[in-house]
Amino acid sequence: MTIKVGDKLPEATLMEMTESGPSKVSVADLFGGKKVALFAVPGAFTPTCSAKHLPGFIDNLDALKAKGVDEVVCLSVNDPFVMAAWGKAQNSGDIRMVADPDAAFTKAMSVEFDASGAGLGVRSRRYSMLIDNGVVSQLNLEETGGFEVSDAGTLLGQI
Repeated sequence: MTIKVGDKLPEATLMEMTESGPSKVSVADLFGGKKVALFAVPGAFTPTCSAKHLPGFIDNLDALKAKGVDEVVCLSVNDPFVMAAWGKAQNSGDIRMVADPDAAFTKAMSVEFDASGAGLGVRSRRYSMLIDNGVVSQLNLEETGGFEVSDAGTLLGQI
């Protein structure tokens, strides 16, 4: 069943790049005890993700933090090297670029789709959510291919 408002995030291990290389991070550690704006994209360096989705969160980072968001996290079914390179290329600043390399977290939330026909394999649907201490308090889940409700401005207006 697809994740919904009021659900606790499923446990999984994600990856991110650190100064010492790729590092594992548990969902519990990433989202526990704080308010986090999470947004997911189908793929780093893809057109809508690079031109609209990530830039919108970069532009609204200070406004999100002013409304009590402790951290902003970008997630994609990619590897941590790609996520780090994309963040650097986009000047993502304090946005935490996190990889779900085997789509375990994405699948546990039932927000995956199969883009094998386009040579991309399993990917995450585009979404944004506000998470309070590991529990979803806002969710903006796009239909596959859409970019109507998961933008930073929509999430900002919900806080």
